[in-house]
This record gives sequence, structure tokens and C-alpha cells, in this order.
Amino acid sequence: MNAQTEILQIPGPSGLLEVAVDRPSVDTIGTAVISHPHPLFGGTMSNKVVQTLARAFVQSGWTAVRFNFRGVGASAGVHDEGRGELDDLLAVVNALAPQGRLSLAGFSFGAFVTSHALERLHGQRIIDKVVLVGTAASRFQVALVPEELHLRTLVIHGEQDDTVPLVSVMDWARPQTLPVLVVPAGGHFFHGQLPLLRELVTRHLST
Repeated sequence: MNAQTEILQIPGPSGLLEVAVDRPSVDTIGTAVISHPHPLFGGTMSNKVVQTLARAFVQSGWTAVRFNFRGVGASAGVHDEGRGELDDLLAVVNALAPQGRLSLAGFSFGAFVTSHALERLHGQRIIDKVVLVGTAASRFQVALVPEELHLRTLVIHGEQDDTVPLVSVMDWARPQTLPVLVVPAGGHFFHGQLPLLRELVTRHLST
């Protein structure tokens, strides 16, 4: 993301995982782990939406941790349709945020994986903030957000997302009465609207 980005390799369930860490210029509030979109469709930790999320967290005083799922970049292993990727995410949390304040964020496929990490970690860890962008509810079985986390969760979706239709996210959110922030004319990758996306996330993190 910038010249200060630290690239690490940590042990994962299928071998080493490639990780990028960006730290704020002040004392860190905690660690935010951010998951990238679908590996089989070009998703990596360098995705522009993922980098935008990282910038928002760093600007808000968080250490931002991005990582490549198994089989992506320098991460070992092969794609596992979300099951192994959940294990990858939990391995990153255990390695780089074993204690202290923790936030989770994800984009598209990464939001789907993050939802299951929330389900797994809830009750074990306090999750400060959750950000789910372009949640892939039309393609995967996205887990419900624990009710206690609703006010700490920001769900953002583009009105004109043609990869994950808005209606599928609303169908997922409706039974939970989970609010969804809709960006007018926004597409899946928020082309031309990344500064707005960053501002919306930063605003959420300041509350």
C-alpha cells in the first residue's frame, strides 16, 4: 500500500501465508484483519477496495493486516471454496492479533469468509468493528451477524452491483434487521467512489 508496508510470511493451515501490515503513525488502537475477494477471479490482498479499507483503518489509528488466501500470491495451498480460507483468516488473527482489540473487514468473497469468522470468534473475542463490503450473498451462504455486533457492523453495497445484486444482500440482511448502507450508482468495485468508501468506513470507525 505504501513504502512502510511490511510484508511477512506466517505459518498457515496449508503452509506459509503472505501478509501485509500497515501501521498508523500514532499508537495503534488494535488490529484490523481484512479479507480479499474471490481468489479464482483475480482477488488478492492488493485489490483496490481492500487497500481502501486498509487505509481507512490506518487513518483511524488501527494496524491494518491484509493477507493472501491459500494459493494466492506467495501463500501456499489451493483454493478451498471458503472452508480453508476461514482457517487461513483465523490463523492470521491468532498469529498477529492474539490479544488486544480486534476488528474484521472483508470485500465480496472476503466478506463471506469474514462472516463465518465472526460466527466462530463471537463469544471468544470482543470484536470492536466489522466492515462488510459487496458481501457475496448471492454466491455463498453468508453467516448471520451476531445480534450483539449489529451496531458495530457496517454493511456497504453498491446500488448497481452487477456481480452481487443488491437484492441478495437485502434478503440476507432483512431477517436480521441488519442495516445496509447503499451507495447510489455504486458498482461492485466502487470505481470512482473509493474516496467515498474510505470516508464512510472512517466515519463508522469513529463512532
